[in-house]
Amino acid sequence: MTQSFPYYLANRAVHANTDLAVEDKHSGRTAYRVAMADADVVDKAIAAAAAARRPMAELPAHHRRDVLRHCVEQFQKRQDELVEVLIVEGGKVITDARGEVARLIETFDIAAEEATRIGGEVLPMDITPRAETFWGMYKRVPIGPVSLITPFNFPYNLVAHKVAPAIACGCPFVLKPASKTPVGALLIGEVLAECDLPEGAFSILPAEREASAAFTEDDRFKLLSFTGSDEVGWQLKAKAGKKPVVMELGGNAACLVDADADIDHAVDRLTFGAFYQSGQSCISVQRVQVHESIYDPLREKLVSKVGSLKGGDPRDPDTFVGPLISEGDAERVVDWIEEAVGKGARCLVGGKRQGRIVTPAVLENVDRDCRVYDNEVFGPVVVLEKFSDFDDALEVINDSRYGLQAGLFVRDIDKVYRAWDRLDVGGVIVNDVPAFRVDHMPYGGVKDSGLGREGIRFAIEDMTEIRMLAIKRVD
Repeated sequence: MTQSFPYYLANRAVHANTDLAVEDKHSGRTAYRVAMADADVVDKAIAAAAAARRPMAELPAHHRRDVLRHCVEQFQKRQDELVEVLIVEGGKVITDARGEVARLIETFDIAAEEATRIGGEVLPMDITPRAETFWGMYKRVPIGPVSLITPFNFPYNLVAHKVAPAIACGCPFVLKPASKTPVGALLIGEVLAECDLPEGAFSILPAEREASAAFTEDDRFKLLSFTGSDEVGWQLKAKAGKKPVVMELGGNAACLVDADADIDHAVDRLTFGAFYQSGQSCISVQRVQVHESIYDPLREKLVSKVGSLKGGDPRDPDTFVGPLISEGDAERVVDWIEEAVGKGARCLVGGKRQGRIVTPAVLENVDRDCRVYDNEVFGPVVVLEKFSDFDDALEVINDSRYGLQAGLFVRDIDKVYRAWDRLDVGGVIVNDVPAFRVDHMPYGGVKDSGLGREGIRFAIEDMTEIRMLAIKRVD
């Protein structure tokens, strides 16, 4: 029997319909049915969030912390259930699913700590004679109702990175999860519904396309936080009006492997960074610059290791590469590979499709105008290139409209600092891949990779405003 899930309107589960079918991404069969919100429901959710603005702002820090701790405890108790849902709706292999659930727990745990650290500063006012009789101080206050839109590829953790800081700082929110993977967000809503929060503190609404415009355009929202494609993200920003916008829009992450790198370590990490999540991560390794002196041995070892990766049933613990989110995406990835090969590239291993599974591919001699090089492939593909000069290689990495994170395998500290200074990215990861992320880090990109930073403390900064207080001493 297919399991049904409600949406959450003003903290309450509503079994309004079963309009949204959610597929098991491995079998293709309908696994869940989910209630969908129409424009009227979205409007009610926004009105409830607006009404909850003051009650949420007035919640004591210890109360917000305890709500987040309750979530941590429940997620820990329900780990097996959370993993199973992620395998089904996301097609994640079991090791990736367990890892994401662990990060969901960590992210809420970090937010529980940060909920009690939102402070301010005392400002010296006597920098000028006209203010020497004043005391000055500021604090951070919640910005108000926030609109949250999340993608399919991390149904727990990318939701957590928006929901947890909103609760931590006292912002009511309305969340629109991806229609391909909505159940994870609804399970988070199920746990939040157990908490003592003001009515309207949260709504979680898988929504029909015609109902979605309000998430961007409604002026009752005081912030839009969006994670998804750059094409959609910039369109939404143009329609967002006066509200600030935070966007994490992906990339085509690059790695540089210098002459003195540990080749075996680099190969292990490149294999993971390019092919975990079946490449469906915005910081998945896509382009690799390898010093010419080690290019041949690294290529040989990488091709051998990638060729041994097992694809198939996500529940099999030996499976490393599971299905892509849709058969159409699998077809697109193979089309991009074939386009590159048609322009002179060599596919050294993989690149074949069986249903939604694409065998991990390593390419070389790829024309930089090819989509598999220039765009975000969001699939299990990595492109190898040689370099001879370190500074030139940095410029090649920068020659992209994206700039999320980059990885360096290098031992020379001077080169590390040069890369940190020169790379146009949001983060530089040394002796590991750009897919590395810890959930308290400031995380985000430049150029077409987005605006602002996530990471709990940094998201709280976006979700709060500075309010100044100046007091004149009267003797």
